[in-house]
Amino acid sequence: MDEFSLIDDIVDSLDEVARASWIAVASGDDATVVSVSPGAEVVSSIDTFTPDVHFPSNAFPSQIGYRSFMAAASDLAAMAALPRYALVALSLPELDREFALGLCAGMAKAAAKCDMAICGGNLTKGPLSITVSVHGEATAGTSVVRSGAQVGDLVQVSGDLGAAAACVRTGSYAVAGPLQRAYFEPYARVDLRGIVAGAHAAIDISDGCLQDLGHILKASHLGAAIDGALIPVAEGAELQDALWGGDDYELLVTAPAGLAGFRVIGEVTVELPLCLDGEEITPQGYDHFRA
Repeated sequence: MDEFSLIDDIVDSLDEVARASWIAVASGDDATVVSVSPGAEVVSSIDTFTPDVHFPSNAFPSQIGYRSFMAAASDLAAMAALPRYALVALSLPELDREFALGLCAGMAKAAAKCDMAICGGNLTKGPLSITVSVHGEATAGTSVVRSGAQVGDLVQVSGDLGAAAACVRTGSYAVAGPLQRAYFEPYARVDLRGIVAGAHAAIDISDGCLQDLGHILKASHLGAAIDGALIPVAEGAELQDALWGGDDYELLVTAPAGLAGFRVIGEVTVELPLCLDGEEITPQGYDHFRA
């Protein structure tokens, strides 16, 4: 087997999610050609995933593929964008057909759940690395951004928090249970697109609830008061997991009123700082380069 045989196998394995009505030219050419709806603008994001940073090196390939794709697609959900397609770049230390096709199987499953096409990519030799570039669309000028929060907005989250962080904290990746499912099988909340469109600001919770809220507050030049008792802590997790842990991929929004399916945890205030139970805190969460 050589590089091009593996590429052919990968393309064949993605057959069901390689095509969509908005894909004019898919895998197999020099570039992908995509149709954009009239009056829409493209919303794009890109993420790179590496072993023992974003996933355990001994995880099943399908778990790695599914998790990586959903984590990338979550950024589209945070912008209230309609998911459309993804491009994937894969670096492998050696030609490993079983690993590559397992990875693709996980990605294909995730893409199908998000109604997205995987319509192009790249394969090269090097340390294991997976890069997923996701693309969606939104009516021009309607993307929900971090800088739109307003004084008096209610801070809200779309689901229980902390389960994935509890899995990481306990190192219990190999156990079959709800914490492990939360870590390996997150769901990018693209199902909430119509609801998130009514928010003033939004972000996905990837690096920790309070740290990601801090990104909204910094961009909006505002503060917030959070009530720890209102944080929806997942079963098996602790409050600290929910506050500071990441990998939830639920959405955090600010909006003038409660949104359907979201739970209020606090309120946006006129100026910094961010306060938790009346105490000023410094947002902190995952940082790739923190010692």
